[in-house]
Amino acid sequence: MACQSVSAVMDEQALLGLNPNADAPYRQRALAYFEQLKESQDAWEVCADALAKGIYSDAHVKFFCFQVLEHQIKFRHAGLSAAQQQLIRETLMKWLQTQLMNAQPEKAFIRNKAAQVFALTFVMEYLTLWPKFFFDILNLVGLNPHGVDIYLRTLMAIDAEVVDRDIVHTPEETRRNTLIKDSMREQCIPSLVESWFQILTAYQQTHPELTCQCLEVVGAYVSWIDLNLIANDRFVNLLLSQMSMEDLREEACDCLFEIVNKGMDPVDKTKLVESLCQVLQSAGFFNIEQEEDVDFLAKFSRLVNGMGQSLVLSWSKLVKSGNVKEATETLHAVEAKVPLLLQLLVHEDDDISTNMVGFCYDYLHVLKQLPQLTEQQKANIEAVMLAVMKKLTYDDEYNFENEGEDEAMFVEYRKQLKMLLDRLAQVSPELLLEAVRRVFTSTMQRWQTAPFMEVEVAIRLLYMLGEALPASHGAHFSGDSAKTSALQDMMRTLVSCGVSAYQHSSVSLEFFETVVRYDKFFIVEPQHIPNVLMAFLDQRGLRHSSPKVRSRVAYLFSRFIKTLHKHMTAFIEDILTRIQDLLELAPPENGFLALLTSDDQLFMFEAAGVLIVSGESPVERKQVLMRSLLAPLTDAFRLLLAKLLQESVEEHQAALADCLSHAVGFASRTSKAFSNKQTVKQCGCTEVYRDCLHSFLPALSCPVQRGALRSAVRSFLHRMIICLEEEVLPFIPAASEHMLKDCEAKDLQEFIPLISQITAKFKRQVSPFLQQIFMPLVLAIFEVLGRPAEENDQTAALEKQMLRRSYFAFIQTVAGSGMNEVLANQGAENIERVLFTIIQGAVEFPDPIAQKTCFIILTRLVELWGGKDGMVGFPDFTYKHIVPACFLAPLNPTFDLSDAQTVLTLSECALTLKMIHLKRGSEFIQFLQHEYLPSLQVTPEISQELCQVLQQPDVKVLKNYMKAFFQRAKL
Repeated sequence: MACQSVSAVMDEQALLGLNPNADAPYRQRALAYFEQLKESQDAWEVCADALAKGIYSDAHVKFFCFQVLEHQIKFRHAGLSAAQQQLIRETLMKWLQTQLMNAQPEKAFIRNKAAQVFALTFVMEYLTLWPKFFFDILNLVGLNPHGVDIYLRTLMAIDAEVVDRDIVHTPEETRRNTLIKDSMREQCIPSLVESWFQILTAYQQTHPELTCQCLEVVGAYVSWIDLNLIANDRFVNLLLSQMSMEDLREEACDCLFEIVNKGMDPVDKTKLVESLCQVLQSAGFFNIEQEEDVDFLAKFSRLVNGMGQSLVLSWSKLVKSGNVKEATETLHAVEAKVPLLLQLLVHEDDDISTNMVGFCYDYLHVLKQLPQLTEQQKANIEAVMLAVMKKLTYDDEYNFENEGEDEAMFVEYRKQLKMLLDRLAQVSPELLLEAVRRVFTSTMQRWQTAPFMEVEVAIRLLYMLGEALPASHGAHFSGDSAKTSALQDMMRTLVSCGVSAYQHSSVSLEFFETVVRYDKFFIVEPQHIPNVLMAFLDQRGLRHSSPKVRSRVAYLFSRFIKTLHKHMTAFIEDILTRIQDLLELAPPENGFLALLTSDDQLFMFEAAGVLIVSGESPVERKQVLMRSLLAPLTDAFRLLLAKLLQESVEEHQAALADCLSHAVGFASRTSKAFSNKQTVKQCGCTEVYRDCLHSFLPALSCPVQRGALRSAVRSFLHRMIICLEEEVLPFIPAASEHMLKDCEAKDLQEFIPLISQITAKFKRQVSPFLQQIFMPLVLAIFEVLGRPAEENDQTAALEKQMLRRSYFAFIQTVAGSGMNEVLANQGAENIERVLFTIIQGAVEFPDPIAQKTCFIILTRLVELWGGKDGMVGFPDFTYKHIVPACFLAPLNPTFDLSDAQTVLTLSECALTLKMIHLKRGSEFIQFLQHEYLPSLQVTPEISQELCQVLQQPDVKVLKNYMKAFFQRAKL
């Protein structure tokens, strides 16, 4: 680090900490020094001095000095004296002057930071102190390459500060930026444009990187300066000549794109685009088959897309304004670009093709709006269809078994092509249907010899028709006969031509996806079901060599069965036999490779359940089939649970618990097959599921792996409450007792919905049980909520908040279920304890969701117990605690009336007051006017106003008044 005479002024030890490899203490010292220099009135001036005199050669120190300067300009400019502001200007110009003389330019990160500081100074001073900013810089740098580099970087930094729409500005900054642009247009833009022209011509041969920088500047500024300064013969000819220069052509293309993209009058835009097209065409740029540089073509395709979309936008505006003549000419201009559009859309490089999707989509939208299509337009539609079909095709390099970034990009690209296909269907569904039919039929006739990508795309196109052609609820095989017969023909071909045996995973997947997309076809032609079922069940589907195919087919199989179960009666037992090995519980030992994952097996069990339940077998047979499906699970469960209790290695315990959870999950999934029309009882399966409960419930008392096991059994109980109805009730008390032992916040939070579900479903039937479990559950919740937690433990705090919400939701369910006795029979002390938690929840915790629930509970309790014949002592509790809660909660500083959820809480609070008035009448009004509101220093006039509103029948008036009342109170 070269240092001259300022060692006494700058902290050399601190500067050592700027080196990225410096030790932590040095780095800390450098940070502290930075803060010191930033905040000092004048200590920062040493940095200005160091930059102006070039004292330091270390790049990190120079960067540091610019950062200190940047802070002064950005945050303290207004507080600087005139001399200090002058010092900054002089420092920057002196530093710039030294750049002109340096043999080597500064490192890029220094130049960028310097440009930012120049730009900030410009923004602060251009309108007032430094109107000659650009002239001073241009006069200084002339055509010196180092100077021009800083000048261009500064222009881009100014664009970021003043123009860039992606940066959010305050209204004040926006006004300032508008003034800056207006002043620049008046005072210096022509000079800047002239400087750009000089730079572009002077350096195009010797300094291509500077020329590219300059082209980027022109592209950035063209959006808000007078276009005639750029869109003229000398500039456009220069840009065109640079489009033929290898190092410049991509940036020149981008620059032309920005020119074309500039907002302007539609007639002028059409003229601009057309003149540019003529020049490009005569220069040979439209002969893209001779162009080998794909990077340039990617830029060029973006330019062509921009020109096309600009013309379409002009056409739309002209049509809207009724300018028929100009609109017709613009449409001709659009149509003239279609051959080029098609060439680029079908280009083998997907990036080039992707760039054309926007123009293509917009062009199809234009055709959709035309009353009648010409033969040429129909030919264009066909050509777009063929291009889309061709580009949908996979290439040889696509890796199906290990999809990476390239594959993900192709999947995204396919989605864009699908948008074009959907738009084609809107423009001309008949043409699309016919084109797909042609491709599909010819491919299926030769599928044995065709490459996989052709076969896959043919089936894919049939699949895509399902979304492209409108049909309500997938009814593709009724209605319009032309469409239905074409689709039916193609589906018939698909399932009967043998293509399901094609040896490529992409074809297999597409086959099954399409079969399930058009599952309604099999209702019309059920004779094809056996063939397709066999494809699902053998090595073409569920036993395919690819795990990806097997996994997807398991899901599709369950969908197929669910849609067509009425047509499966003859095959049920055969299917169940064939899939038996796929329903086996995979043992926890590592190294066992099952054909399906446990997630895939869930779909298989659901499908098996649907087959058994919806079949036409007698009840006894259904019971036998369901037992043979579930008995292996319960048998395995008992064995594995015994093994778990003996296991001491935690890793093995986790594997066993996982396996046990899967067994419960599979049994649970079969119950999804039942419905209101086909209940467990009607199917004779009650006993089977009761046996499952007997097998699964002992897991609740297992001392190890409690979280996983409890979660699985709890989910099963949720299903059984729905399916077994009252048959489940005998199992609930013991299950609850186990689940309340040694529980964490999360256990309780997940247990409460189970009790709430039972309460809501069975009401009076479970009243004795609820009375019995109520306090143990409440005490368990209190115990968990009372546990100390680390102050910064966000997870614990969130778990407690969620548990508190669940607790209040439980009390709400009990209070709202009409079982007054559950709460009433808990003894005065316990009732009071619970009531105080509700008051606390309403007032103290800043959680509007919980607060809202608490006010709903209070309203309900007032309704139950607040009348003349209510619970002894409750009216007293109402006046001492509920009424104050209705005022103290909204007065709390954390009660944010601008928050929608909090406003809903306030509405419930208003309803609580309304209910108290309903139950206590004038006594309540007297209490408010003479006792409570005066204690809050509310004036008699406002007290009277509030009481009058409370007595009105319209609750909405009260809600609005309450909001205004508390907004005033908080001022």
